[in-house]
Amino acid sequence: MAVTYTTSQVAELLESVSNWGRWGKEDQRGALNYITNEKRAAAARLVQSGEVVSLSLPLATHAARDNPTPVTHLMIRSGQVGHPLGSWGCADYFAIEPHGLATTHLDALCHHFYRGKMYNNFDYTEVDFQGAHKCAIDVARDGVIGRGVLIDIPKIRKTEWVEPGEPIYPEELEASERDNRVQVGEGDVMLLRTGRFKLRDSKGALATLMSMPGLHASCLKWLHERKIAVLGSDAVSDVLPTPYDAPLKMPIHTGTLVMMGVHLIDNVALDALAEKCAREGRYAFMFSLLPLVLERGTASPANPVALF
Repeated sequence: MAVTYTTSQVAELLESVSNWGRWGKEDQRGALNYITNEKRAAAARLVQSGEVVSLSLPLATHAARDNPTPVTHLMIRSGQVGHPLGSWGCADYFAIEPHGLATTHLDALCHHFYRGKMYNNFDYTEVDFQGAHKCAIDVARDGVIGRGVLIDIPKIRKTEWVEPGEPIYPEELEASERDNRVQVGEGDVMLLRTGRFKLRDSKGALATLMSMPGLHASCLKWLHERKIAVLGSDAVSDVLPTPYDAPLKMPIHTGTLVMMGVHLIDNVALDALAEKCAREGRYAFMFSLLPLVLERGTASPANPVALF
């Protein structure tokens, strides 16, 4: 399994998995194009009991070592006697920096650059201080709705979690498929569980602050061949730290967001889903994520759900 790529080999690999031009030179949706109406209808037929599992972390309003910019949540009207705006109702204000390690969020394709480009050869100057004018998060305004598939690596390793800094290889993705009697296919939302939050609960925020488990660069070809639509993880999909030089420090981010046009979901809460899948004996389900319609945004906080 252990494979070592040089930076130049990773660069060659990225070129081989490119989807630039696949859906036209002006396309900004990328691999979301794999989720057709037929794919959504088929996903809906997976729902049997109607039970729902949320895959989102609670919005983190308190600072932590892995959450230096917590969500700002302010009450601007309340039920307390003497409130200057009265007590006939309540209202609040919140502000979120969605990227980072604390918020479940969907990365827009504009979030990552490689050699001055984003997905589909759009120039990185398309992002300015008014936001992203290409490949922004609102291209997903109709939602990410399709078949979700859980790949549970701790389950096949028979461990509580994958240790920080440990890579996950294509052979393990296929081993998880066999173990769960499911196969990742075209248009799927692939959810990769590493057990990161069990590790964090056990050893604290510092345990995964500078080091994360994630996919080895050799998984890029596998993801491209399977034609996944979206990749989600309870970590950040990449192994951290990586041995690669800039601009390839995060080859999975670069390969998915920039080259394939695959949106990423970071910090997905997958422990409850893993327990549900184990009880049900099935690892495919209907998946739904509705991002905020933030024009020119680079990400959206999200509450994805799995429906059984």
